[in-house]
Amino acid sequence: MKLLLVEDNPELRKSISEYLINEHYICEVASNFDEARDKLILYSYDCIILDIMLPDGNGIDLLKLLRKEGNDSSVIIVSAKNTLDFKIIGLDAGADDYITKPFPLPELFSRIKAVMRRKNSTLSSKLEYNEISVDLQSLEVLVSGKALLLTKKETNLLIYFINNKNRVLSRQTIASHLWGDYTDNLDNFDFIYQHVKNLRKKIVDAGGEDYISTVYGLGYKFSL
Repeated sequence: MKLLLVEDNPELRKSISEYLINEHYICEVASNFDEARDKLILYSYDCIILDIMLPDGNGIDLLKLLRKEGNDSSVIIVSAKNTLDFKIIGLDAGADDYITKPFPLPELFSRIKAVMRRKNSTLSSKLEYNEISVDLQSLEVLVSGKALLLTKKETNLLIYFINNKNRVLSRQTIASHLWGDYTDNLDNFDFIYQHVKNLRKKIVDAGGEDYISTVYGLGYKFSL
């Protein structure tokens, strides 16, 4: 699961992100409105943890903008304001939950899981593309009904490809989606080639079609 934490307090930002990374989430961070806006234009997130009071704007305004643009990422507001009016404003603007500072990190973690469970219950638990089927709950992958043994990164890569079928995805875009912020400082993304190569081989060896093509100088495309 990929998260975006929007929080201007550096100590709180560090403690929350480290906790969520230890729970095996990809957690990217933004310290202000503009930085969060830039990341949301470039990347997609399963859940956004959003502070209301930011140094250059208001988290509620960012939330309203996201919903206006059709962004359906789950949003949990974190705020020091513990009044009913603020909670109602946040929830009415499209937030999925509201948690008041200070809070124990395990509680935030539980709320994230609860929000994602509610969201997933309204969506199909299966992602299918011709002979390929992915169970989004168990992450079991089948090719023509035959189980495919993939690593977690390969499974996430396959899901990302299917969700973005017929689009050219650069190696940087793939790396940022699967590994998060730390890829920003890498000199190259050659390691993506090996992950794509392994995924293609496993699908073909299981009797599936080779849907992944290399677009020279640009990246990869998943299509017929």
